Amino acid sequence: MHWIATRNAVVSVPRWRSFAFLFRSPFRTHSSLKPSPLLLNTRYSERTYCLGDRKSAKGIYTASSKKVKTKSTDVLTDKDLSHLLWWKERLQTCKKPSTLQLIERLMYTNLLGLDPSLRNGSLKDGNLNGEMLQFKSRFPREVLLCRVGDFYEAIGIDACILVEYAGLNPFGGLRSDSVPKAGCPVVNLRQTLDDLTRNGYSVCIVEEVQGPTPARSRKGRFISGHAHPGSPYVYGLVGVDHDLDFPEPMPVVGISRSARGYCMISIFETMKAYSLDDGLTEEALVTKLRTRRCHHLFLHASLRHNASGTCRWGEFGEGGLLWGECSGRNFEWFEGDTLTELLSKVKDVYGLDDEVSFRNVNVPSENRPRPLHLGTATQIGALPTEGIPCLLKVLLPSTCSGLPSLYVRDLLLNPPAYDIALKIQESCKLMSTITCSIPEFTCVSSAKLVKLLEQREANYIEFCRIKNVLDEVLHMHRHPELVEILKLLMEPTWVATGLQIDFETFVNECHWASDSIGEMISLDEDESHQNVSKCENIPNEFFYDMESSWRGRVKGIHIEEEITRVAKSAEALSLAVTEDFHPIISRIKAMAASLGGSKGEIAYAKEHESVWFKGKRFTPSVWGGTTGEEQIKQLKPAFDSKGKKVGEEWFTTQKVEAALIRYHEATENANARVLELLRELSAKLQTKINVLVFASMLLVIVKALFSHACEGRRRKWVFPTLAGFNTDADVNPLDGGATRMKLTGLSPYWFDVASGTAVHNMVDMQSLFLLTGPNGGGKSSLLRSICAAALLGICGFMVPAESAYIPHFDSIMLHMKSYDSPVDGKSSFQVEMSEIRSIVSQATSRSLVLIDEICRGTETAKGTCIAGSVIESLDASGCLGIVSTHLHGIFDLPLTAKNVTYKAMGAENVEGQTKPTWKLTDGVCRESLAFETAKREGVPGTIIQRAEALYLSVYAKDTSFGVVRPNKTETILDSGREISKPLSSERSLEKDLTKAILKICGKKMFEPVGSIGARELPPPSTVGSSCVYVMKRPDKRLYIGQTDDLEGRIRAHRAKEGLQGSSFLYLVVQGKSMACQLETLLINQLHEQGYSLANLADGKHRNFGTTSSLPTSDVVSIS
Repeated sequence: MHWIATRNAVVSVPRWRSFAFLFRSPFRTHSSLKPSPLLLNTRYSERTYCLGDRKSAKGIYTASSKKVKTKSTDVLTDKDLSHLLWWKERLQTCKKPSTLQLIERLMYTNLLGLDPSLRNGSLKDGNLNGEMLQFKSRFPREVLLCRVGDFYEAIGIDACILVEYAGLNPFGGLRSDSVPKAGCPVVNLRQTLDDLTRNGYSVCIVEEVQGPTPARSRKGRFISGHAHPGSPYVYGLVGVDHDLDFPEPMPVVGISRSARGYCMISIFETMKAYSLDDGLTEEALVTKLRTRRCHHLFLHASLRHNASGTCRWGEFGEGGLLWGECSGRNFEWFEGDTLTELLSKVKDVYGLDDEVSFRNVNVPSENRPRPLHLGTATQIGALPTEGIPCLLKVLLPSTCSGLPSLYVRDLLLNPPAYDIALKIQESCKLMSTITCSIPEFTCVSSAKLVKLLEQREANYIEFCRIKNVLDEVLHMHRHPELVEILKLLMEPTWVATGLQIDFETFVNECHWASDSIGEMISLDEDESHQNVSKCENIPNEFFYDMESSWRGRVKGIHIEEEITRVAKSAEALSLAVTEDFHPIISRIKAMAASLGGSKGEIAYAKEHESVWFKGKRFTPSVWGGTTGEEQIKQLKPAFDSKGKKVGEEWFTTQKVEAALIRYHEATENANARVLELLRELSAKLQTKINVLVFASMLLVIVKALFSHACEGRRRKWVFPTLAGFNTDADVNPLDGGATRMKLTGLSPYWFDVASGTAVHNMVDMQSLFLLTGPNGGGKSSLLRSICAAALLGICGFMVPAESAYIPHFDSIMLHMKSYDSPVDGKSSFQVEMSEIRSIVSQATSRSLVLIDEICRGTETAKGTCIAGSVIESLDASGCLGIVSTHLHGIFDLPLTAKNVTYKAMGAENVEGQTKPTWKLTDGVCRESLAFETAKREGVPGTIIQRAEALYLSVYAKDTSFGVVRPNKTETILDSGREISKPLSSERSLEKDLTKAILKICGKKMFEPVGSIGARELPPPSTVGSSCVYVMKRPDKRLYIGQTDDLEGRIRAHRAKEGLQGSSFLYLVVQGKSMACQLETLLINQLHEQGYSLANLADGKHRNFGTTSSLPTSDVVSIS
């Protein structure tokens, strides 16, 4: 559910935060941004207590076990006490010796944990500590970092957290008479924030107001933003060309229980949205927790009062799957209405106003399958599990990761409704057959979009990326082959985002947003008037450093006045440098340059952003009125911004300093204007935030499905026939149709069919199968493969088979081997029975149930009876499925099951030895091949011989074991960006080149010549085909090649320096041999026609294409 979006066009922000700072420039003074005094605890009207009045002190004492003594003015509310208790619990987990020494100096009489009696511990109004306390009171559960000059500082409790988790040393060492204090340099802020958020902490960052400060007054400070786990700090990003990595959002999660089952609420603060999953089983709930990191976890009191005995908590005894999952996490209990109280806690955690609203993104859908159980998800590799083939890795090519992979993972874990699955399948079918080139499909995190636009921090890079998203959507709309895919995916995108937008409205809004960005952002390379200033006598690096941060970001027409002012000030600076420094330089050069003589140059002082004269021994010993002496007399030592002398070699003049000041003012004004325009564009686009989120999510889905279609085509998978269940009560469930699943040519999903290593199998299932077979005979692989194929089918994906008919199951449940759980105090058999209980209670006539080697963890007799009873229960439910077992006594039980079919994994006798055939057959197989398996795995021969003797002595009467031959045999399963517009000349070149290729290869072509643009990829129809391609390089030279992997070859070419913007022509041919011939033919013939080739030497590898080797009809004459 991280595919969610905001409800409103403009997202509300807390009332303490001024909108003015969003448009501020770091080069101007903003006295209006000085924080107004914040009263402690103004948000709460509850009665207050002195800490000393609460004798139990809620467990809060100093480290020396002395009761805290406070003045009458030190009062804490119940809320403050709960926050201090929360911090104390976290401090108890600290282990570093330096941190433990700092903790001893804390006093829990204020939210900072400062002891006023220690050095620098005063909390008087007006000092820095008092100001930090005011900020801390707004966000009491966040680490507070306050900008102080070139450092970000933390004090008290926050300093202890920094030392423990950010690897920082305390300021002033470990002096026992000073309050705990720590911090990091400004340049290391990002690393410090990453360290803290990675350990689960939120951080509140306080910045200083830039600009001069009046004498005897403190710098103004304001809260510039927050960093949360899954939501990084973005302040100042608009002014730098930095692409910030945005992790997967981490919600606040609340869990409760009712008669319907478990309820999980996930609240995303950035998106101002929440999702609610109700009626979950314990297994499904734990699966969701395993796949989603949460910022805070809240458990409702209803979990403690569970009378079923399946999930016990607290004073009722510890145990249960959910308890085991939560016991390793930090969580808090809460009571009352689940949703209301949880939203209230989220607002407290993030400091939001009570008026801020959150939108429910759940899309109501009937007959949606239940989420996967944890065991099912791990046993088919939907969740990465050691030793289990990963399903995600075979669904998508290795080049597709990130957001598309997350979407596919979530779709597998939460299968879609029937109508959505059909839309996905139909889209994939179209994708696998299109012949046109496709865009690269830019993927942008929805949460990143929302936060950057809300905070007005989207920079040039992000606007270009947003425009790419919009343009690629519009490209799909314009192309007749792609527009149908676009329409089909509107509903899946609605389900993923919770946003429902009319198709025409969506396209029109994309046009508007794309045009708005194009009108503001500089995307043309021919805006030469935005080049950095250049002056002959001033180092180019100076102008580049001063101007590169804002030039080329917005179109020149929006900053013409600022550009003109910068140009004039640069000329004035150049003139001042020429008049004041050049005569001195000329004098030095004219003098004899003996060893140790005069030296001087015009140099760029990078640290001070100035151009000064740098020299030594240039002052004449005798003043004689010669050239340059007057300018030398005007020189004065250079000083930095703090009034300190830079050095003995740096000099300037009053005229140069005045020119530098004017130039810096001009560049600062230009930069401020660019930032203002970018922030205005953010505000403009935020009015269409829902459209942008929808578009970004749609492209994530498109890329995921295109990648799957390509990979499925390469692996020779097929699209199944997906059937809905017939709900008519009069229909016999055994009449086939919706209650039948047929998989022909099924292969294990982890085998590559295209490589020819997979063994196929056919499964025609109309009831419950009771499966027997030898060890290593393929039972587990069969169950795992059937489960994966069914899951892929109901999600709309391709399946590893030759043909498939799959009903839309309401649940797919796979149980494999169980392990004990010491944390829960459960044996492996207890864990198995817990899972079996869950499966049996949920199985319906629309379910697929797969159980491998049931009741293996207990004694044979009773285990056999339990297994028989489970089979009867599943048979009565009418579900489809397979139960595999080695408990052959089950066939002697008086079972009442009516629809169970006996199946076996076959075995055969080869040269006197019984070996598995991995054939799924009718009947019963009583041979386990246990001795052969043990021998193959290296068990000593003496042990095996003794085991055989014991077996014969006890079971001699049952030597008739073996395979009950089936009536028929089925096939078996093995176990083992830039945006550019093409110029008319480029179109002409492509047209002429296409004609030339048609003349040269006309009789040998299998399909028409295809075209792939600079930011496009080949269609899926080229996957697995031999292709010849012509690359049009940016330097106008051609490169001709052949490949069986066109997309991979194109990516490899574009990965090279200078070839990122290359476009391609290609033609699909029959076989690699023909491709090699045509490659050489094109190289030789195009060269003879006057085309410039980058790989002309490759034409000498074969004789194809030379005049002597070609039939007369194939020789192209050159006029």
